[in-house]
Amino acid sequence: MRVIILGCGRVGSTLAKMMADEDHDVTVIDQTSDAFRRLGSKFRGTRLVGPGTDLDVLRRAGIESADVFVAVTQGDNTNIMATQIAKEVFNIPKVLTRIYDPIRADAYQQRGIDTICTTTIAAGLMHDIALGRPAGNVPEAPPAAAAYQPADGVPKG
Repeated sequence: MRVIILGCGRVGSTLAKMMADEDHDVTVIDQTSDAFRRLGSKFRGTRLVGPGTDLDVLRRAGIESADVFVAVTQGDNTNIMATQIAKEVFNIPKVLTRIYDPIRADAYQQRGIDTICTTTIAAGLMHDIALGRPAGNVPEAPPAAAAYQPADGVPKG
């Protein structure tokens, strides 16, 4: 599967390594080359510096043949715009975006964009745990993800 990930922070880099380790064709786009240090030297995908809302950058990333586009930058506006471009301009079959603002997340979900609102997810889990409710719904990190989260927070490699 051809996967393009916009944003090489903690989530983007972890997802990129997980997908590449499963032999998917992964391209990561970020505004700064320094962000790619999180990928480590063993990352087998492609790194591309540039704005993820720029059509030329997206084409260089191979978006025309992508199966999945994921936007996980620190900015809701960038994530929303990039995801809309992937969906509406390039007709990518599966687009996902992380949105911090629960109101925006709901609005874009209603427009057919798969959104993950980490604010709502974290608040809901903390609420349930604080009230002593079963934490059975707390997702476990896949085994592969554990390897990408060193205790000191500094990527190895």
